[in-house]
Amino acid sequence: MIGSLRGTLTLKQAPHVVIECNGVGYDVETPMSTFFELPAIGSEIVLTTHLLVREDAQILYGFATELERRLFRSVLRVRGIGAKIALAILSAMSVQDFNRCIEYEDAAALSRIPGIGKKTAERLIVEMRDRIDRTTGPGAGRASVVQGPTAEAVDALVALGYKPAEVNRLIAKLDVDGQSAEDIIRLALRQSVG
Repeated sequence: MIGSLRGTLTLKQAPHVVIECNGVGYDVETPMSTFFELPAIGSEIVLTTHLLVREDAQILYGFATELERRLFRSVLRVRGIGAKIALAILSAMSVQDFNRCIEYEDAAALSRIPGIGKKTAERLIVEMRDRIDRTTGPGAGRASVVQGPTAEAVDALVALGYKPAEVNRLIAKLDVDGQSAEDIIRLALRQSVG
């Protein structure tokens, strides 16, 4: 197994890169999150990798962080999910954003990723729910998909005992633009009662 590569970046052609290590050029496929972080051609680079061996090919995937690689490997274990969809997830959102979608059962956000329909998003939520902490380490799933007052309001409502999916439905019905976290919470509570 090839666990990581350290070498010179010789080609960048999304999503593929070539890293030359001691005279051998490794063709590596990367998610866009990693691709956008790459240095200029000719620079030294280090990527953590995952080697996928299939009957018809051996494909090397490279990641900027260990968290990305762990999520990639974890998503591959979900029934019906292949490397193409796992890369699409990492290309569309950060590890923390993905964790947030799983934690709050946000199938709508997941189904906006190319290649993921509603049923696949629901399967991801069910099968990944128990893996999130092991995939990314303590506290990593707490980063917000939505920044600012809306994220604070969502966290507060969940702390009050509302289910994440219920909170998402309540917040989705509200006009939260320009509202403070307290105002969003009040509006959501009124809507849940009324």
